[in-house]
Amino acid sequence: MSKPLMSKATAVWLVDNTTLTFQQVADFCGMHELEVQGIADGDVATGVKGFDPVANNQLEAIEIERGQANPSYRLKLKYNAAAVGEEKRRGPRYTPLSKRQDRPAAILWLVKFHPELTDGQVGKLVGTTKPTIQSIRERSHWNIANISPIDPVALGLCRQSELDAAVQVAARRKASEGSVMSDDERRKLVSTEQSLGMAPEPKIPSSIAGLENFSLSEQEEKAADYSDADSFFNLPEADEDEDDEDSPVR
Repeated sequence: MSKPLMSKATAVWLVDNTTLTFQQVADFCGMHELEVQGIADGDVATGVKGFDPVANNQLEAIEIERGQANPSYRLKLKYNAAAVGEEKRRGPRYTPLSKRQDRPAAILWLVKFHPELTDGQVGKLVGTTKPTIQSIRERSHWNIANISPIDPVALGLCRQSELDAAVQVAARRKASEGSVMSDDERRKLVSTEQSLGMAPEPKIPSSIAGLENFSLSEQEEKAADYSDADSFFNLPEADEDEDDEDSPVR
């Protein structure tokens, strides 16, 4: 394991019972140095009971002595054969209670913009079950009318790297199946980071939409000769008699 069990409680015990530096405790417990300093100041982990790593077979006492003697020494977690592989997450992703109400919106976003993802991939990304995903795909969810698609990365339900990895896996699976993808499907298989870097397609303003196909006929093009001002305004030629009548008598 990369860090001890109950790392915050372990940090509390080390701060209270040793003279290790904040950086040493932070490195051992997988925390930030400022967070350990907050524990020492009483601003962080208030009410958390210390967890002795020596008594719980996670750290040798000699490691603490070496760390106290040398501030640059990094504590080494005691090897525990029974704990090998425990850091690997098993089962569905755990979603905090405060974010569980956002899962339907994230599922709708994934099935809408990345339909190539399997139900298993969607379930791992946002921590949900296949029946819930299927009900949203089929729009039979009890609250489907009030659900708006929202990016799960923006909701904090998964990381951007995890979403991109799942999309790339779906792309490789699609290619291995040998099926022909449409242009729209191929664009969706591009990672979110790559799609955001693409140049936007030029759009015609709605006020002149449809004029891109407008053209004059060949006869109209020949007849419409606007080479000079007279032909443009189609002014009639002045009559000499009218000019004589209008001229003053001298």
